[in-house]
Amino acid sequence: MGKTNWRHFDFWLLGAMILGITFGVTMIRSAVAGNEVLAQLPSRQILFASIGLVVVIAAAMIDYRYWLAVYFPIYIVMILLLFVIYLGAQSVFGAARWLKLGEIFIQPTELAKIVGILLLARYFESTQDRPKDLRWIAGSFFWVFSLAIWILLQPNLSNVIVLMVIWFAMLWQAGLPVKYVFVMGGAGLILGLAAFPFLQPYQQARVLNFLFPDPNASYGAVYNVLQALIAIGSGGWFGQGVGAGTQVQYRFLKVRHTDFIFAAISEELGFVGAVSVLLLLAFIIWRCLRVARTARDLSGALIAYGVAVLLFFQGAVNVAVNLNLIPVTGLPLPFISYGGSGLLSLMLGIGLVESVALHHQVLDF
Repeated sequence: MGKTNWRHFDFWLLGAMILGITFGVTMIRSAVAGNEVLAQLPSRQILFASIGLVVVIAAAMIDYRYWLAVYFPIYIVMILLLFVIYLGAQSVFGAARWLKLGEIFIQPTELAKIVGILLLARYFESTQDRPKDLRWIAGSFFWVFSLAIWILLQPNLSNVIVLMVIWFAMLWQAGLPVKYVFVMGGAGLILGLAAFPFLQPYQQARVLNFLFPDPNASYGAVYNVLQALIAIGSGGWFGQGVGAGTQVQYRFLKVRHTDFIFAAISEELGFVGAVSVLLLLAFIIWRCLRVARTARDLSGALIAYGVAVLLFFQGAVNVAVNLNLIPVTGLPLPFISYGGSGLLSLMLGIGLVESVALHHQVLDF
């Protein structure tokens, strides 16, 4: 393997990511101010971000094609981690999603999204000369569904949907014929409607509360969304100032450091601050797509494209929940919301994108 040419490293992407994380820590600190139980969260987020920077550089230096070459051991380890979660882990908000190691919670599901992107990139690279038929589609579905089934059993429907969106987007980018799009769309709609009676009670409640909200709710998802809308509306153009938002500081807005941090940003920094965050996230996504466009091979392009889709979808869903456009999902705002596992996984994704940007030469095994 030749020397790494750091001229190809995307410093704009790295800088934008660091700026987003820094802004996120600032808003997390404001959101948990005065809460002794949550007082250590900003420091923990900084710790995870520091570890994440090492992960970004390390992942960038290692050629992404080495990771693709050892895909099967990575796949087995990921399955084992998800199986351990299924057997029994720390339950939060009605689902067992976290492994607790001392005082640290680890969520393997977040890492599964990145592993899914790697597995799909390798599959589409190795089958790019095959006919784009149902067998080809089924082969790609196997890799992502074998991860998704264990996530669904937690139960964690929102992240299963994320994996399915990534799969379909990468499938399309790899050359999915248009004739299958409508068939798959119709099948997905029918499956979604048929699966509703089998969802967990809290998952059904989220959908029903979205369709038929109780305007007098004093707790739960409906209450949280109502408070988020109040926070967003009270921010105006320039906000009430960091640490001065009434919905945030008086704790009317719940989970304000995770699911509803966009509402907290809107209240304290206003429309201008909220749009600035969205533009920053859009810039990060654009830089990932730029790397995908200039990648040397299909697998590299699909890795960068998959990470871009992950960031876009999670960001769009989080903002849509805060605006009451879709039911509550629990997906965080990338690089902004609190969450160590989620942050480290996204930073690993950025590291892989940087690896695609750095390593243009053909490997000599």
